[in-house]
Amino acid sequence: MTTVLKESARRVQALLNEAGYAITVVELPDSARTAKEAADAIGCEAAQIAKSIIFRLAASDKPALVVASGTNRIDERKIAELLGDKPEKADAAFVRERTGYVIGGVAPIGHSEPVVTLIDEDLLRYETLWAAAGHPKAVFALTPRQLIEMTGGQVVAVK
Repeated sequence: MTTVLKESARRVQALLNEAGYAITVVELPDSARTAKEAADAIGCEAAQIAKSIIFRLAASDKPALVVASGTNRIDERKIAELLGDKPEKADAAFVRERTGYVIGGVAPIGHSEPVVTLIDEDLLRYETLWAAAGHPKAVFALTPRQLIEMTGGQVVAVK
């Protein structure tokens, strides 16, 4: 792992610092674009990866973030019920424009606009989680409590 950060990862580090978290963003030597890649590079279970999935809400055209355990598949019907709007797959341009991050590097914080956030209840099983930090190779470790605090997300069943 390296301490020289890309600009988007430096932005996430600055946000963490400003919020008072003693958390360090690191860049991995290889891609952490998928939960498996990230877990392999970090040396943790794939379920400890807090993957950030951005959806485009059909009726409102707003972004929604689901932070899910790396091994869970999101049930879009449940998300629709929770949000009262149908979640649709967001393309790369929508994700970048509405969050400020590229797909595979979407951090759970620091988005370009307010994003409603749902957090997978399965993440609460772990002491340590790993989340993307603004770039496909950048990650940071945090606790489930910190994830909830920093995102203001609602803990729900997503699978």
